Amino acid sequence: MAKQADSWASSAGNRASMQANRSRDTKPELVLRRAVFALGLRYRVAYRPLRQVRRSADLAFTRVKVAVFLDGCFWHGCPEHYTKPKTNAEFWAEKYSANRARDRQTDQLLKDAGWTTIRIWEHEDLVAAASRIAVEVERRRSVSTVR
Repeated sequence: MAKQADSWASSAGNRASMQANRSRDTKPELVLRRAVFALGLRYRVAYRPLRQVRRSADLAFTRVKVAVFLDGCFWHGCPEHYTKPKTNAEFWAEKYSANRARDRQTDQLLKDAGWTTIRIWEHEDLVAAASRIAVEVERRRSVSTVR
């Protein structure tokens, strides 16, 4: 068996667990997509709204420029569910801080390009979140038809 390179993980088991995390098609994402679809909305999945920026929206409504991000409580440091890790605490504090800064930067870049960003925590009621998305998509449609 090949020697594993130095890792950020505190153990081989933790590393395997983290590597198994999906970047798309997670259970909360599938629930949200089904709820949005049931409302009659059609969308793009894992779409890069700005080609020059390596960031993908979980759902994108390209005609009306609405990007939806479903943020995981663990990875994005949810204010309701965040607990300070006991192991490798400094690494995780830096990781959460960088993730939140990247989220804010993404929101600003999209805003500057004329997009509306909707951020949803994975613990939220995803059916209610789908309704919020539908309201914003419809609002953007009505604004674009007025022009």
